[in-house]
Amino acid sequence: MSNYTEDSIKSLDWNVHIRERPGMYIGKLGDGSSHDDGIYVLLKEVLDNCIDEYMRGYGKSIEISIKEDKVTVRDYGRGIPLKKMVDCVSKINTGGKFDDSAAYDTSIGMNGVGVKAVNALSAFFRVNSFVDGKQKSAEFSEGVKLVENNIEPTKEANGTSITFVPDKSLFVNFHWYNEYIEKVMWNYVYLNRGLTIHCNGQKFVSKNGLLDLINNNVSNNLLYPPIHLKDNGFECALVHTNRNYREEYYTFVNSQYTIYGGTHQQAFREAIVKTIREFFKKDFDPNDVRNSIVAALSIRVKNATFEAQTKTKLGSQYMEPGGQTIRNYVNDMVGKLLDKYLYMNPEVADTILKKIIESEKERKEIAGIKKISKEVQKKVSLHNSKLRDCRYHFNTNDARGIETQIFITEGDSASNSITSSRDANTQAVFSLRGKPLNTLKKSRKDIYDNEELSLLQAALNIEDGLDGLRYNNIIIASDADDDGMHIRLLLLTFFLKYFPDLVKSGHVYILQTPLFRVRNKQETIYCYSEEEKQNAISKLGGKPEITRFKGLGEINPCEFKNFIGNNMRADPVVLDKKTKVVDMLEFYMGKNDDDRRQFIMERLRDEIDEV
Repeated sequence: MSNYTEDSIKSLDWNVHIRERPGMYIGKLGDGSSHDDGIYVLLKEVLDNCIDEYMRGYGKSIEISIKEDKVTVRDYGRGIPLKKMVDCVSKINTGGKFDDSAAYDTSIGMNGVGVKAVNALSAFFRVNSFVDGKQKSAEFSEGVKLVENNIEPTKEANGTSITFVPDKSLFVNFHWYNEYIEKVMWNYVYLNRGLTIHCNGQKFVSKNGLLDLINNNVSNNLLYPPIHLKDNGFECALVHTNRNYREEYYTFVNSQYTIYGGTHQQAFREAIVKTIREFFKKDFDPNDVRNSIVAALSIRVKNATFEAQTKTKLGSQYMEPGGQTIRNYVNDMVGKLLDKYLYMNPEVADTILKKIIESEKERKEIAGIKKISKEVQKKVSLHNSKLRDCRYHFNTNDARGIETQIFITEGDSASNSITSSRDANTQAVFSLRGKPLNTLKKSRKDIYDNEELSLLQAALNIEDGLDGLRYNNIIIASDADDDGMHIRLLLLTFFLKYFPDLVKSGHVYILQTPLFRVRNKQETIYCYSEEEKQNAISKLGGKPEITRFKGLGEINPCEFKNFIGNNMRADPVVLDKKTKVVDMLEFYMGKNDDDRRQFIMERLRDEIDEV
């Protein structure tokens, strides 16, 4: 055994500790293909400080520029006090938000960590503060100060400007997805009416808060106009749809999007059921009340406690230390406001009642089928190798749960290749027998009758919502041919129709695997396109050996580990907020063969003309 002595004990500088253990501060690193990758957390940490200023009544606009690697964020708040500016961005646990007597009471940033993590994890970091006609600036690299300028006069308006470039040695091959950035911007303006954000030439502003959120995310299939309720810092909006899926929530605390919910979201779900039960004086099943509901909630909590520095799940039990519980507060507010609304809008109340009765009928119809399906799932899981599970899971408190992935493959050949080269700690594999059922016109009963899809939703543990989701990333791994593309579309149809929040929450990806292997005796290059192949041929020179992979099963398991590890290419399935999912699925997966044929022919002509 090695000796454990005084020499074994080390003290790391603040920036070194952040760089050694980035997961403690930003969750994970990633390359930007996932909505919760670290580069988006860095952007939010800077923006959170701007929002805190706006919430205190300072600065009505924020300007953001994201060009390639460099990010610049400029607010028009009060500016960081000049003599403490360097400390605020480079001394851990330093800030002005630690007690009730400070300038902030319901801040997003409470720990004095956020912007320091941005500094430490950036190859370049610059801060400028403008306060009452004076300015000061400083520059850093990896948290180490390079330049600190003296205080000098300025004509700039009050506020703070921060520029940073994420360190490519940590965020390997990172790139920004505009769709993720836009969602972040929209969420900020939904929660802060009157705020304007200008980002890369696009303007983000909301007049109606959470009502805009609901309308922009669910633009069709609404059973009634969304209910919008507000009262002194409390805001919520909700609507039932005619979709056949469970529940979808957007919840916020102090303008922070708690994508993984927490105590306030659980209280909100309970409060909706309690209020509707009491209004109709009927003991409805909670699932029938909440079936197909889309809802949003925003509350403000003093000294909010989140379950991690990334602030994606609320852990607080109380609205403020020693005060009312969050559960009672949300119940009281929803009970008062929603009950009044239903009395004032009897036509909406009637529609909700009809929806509940319809959901109850459907639930009872499939109860027997579901029971049989559960028995089949249990029986099959004892001897069937469709699911090769991993050790850690997303729905537990495992530290590595956020890393978990499940690959959905076609056929045993591809499944075996991935299984042989995967990380069994965090990567699971589910093998399809062939093309899955087209679920566009199918009912939930049909899903439970279909053994393969029934087993898949059981493996993901999403039958009753996303709270139990077992894998953070669901990766469709089909061949890069026509059949593989069809399988992708069939799986996406299944997810978008019955579990759209799975896609909207950024959990679904398409695996990209190489089409070609180009090699000589000295080097092997894997190519994902014809262009990459030609570049590889030019680089290697001579007459290299070229292999065309027709399917995943043709790739040797020893090689496959290169494509599902740190260098994996996986494209996120992202929905534009303007996308009408039902219309899109009907066009591509419905029975309108003539319209689709015409659509394809027109685009083929365009491609031929370009050539």
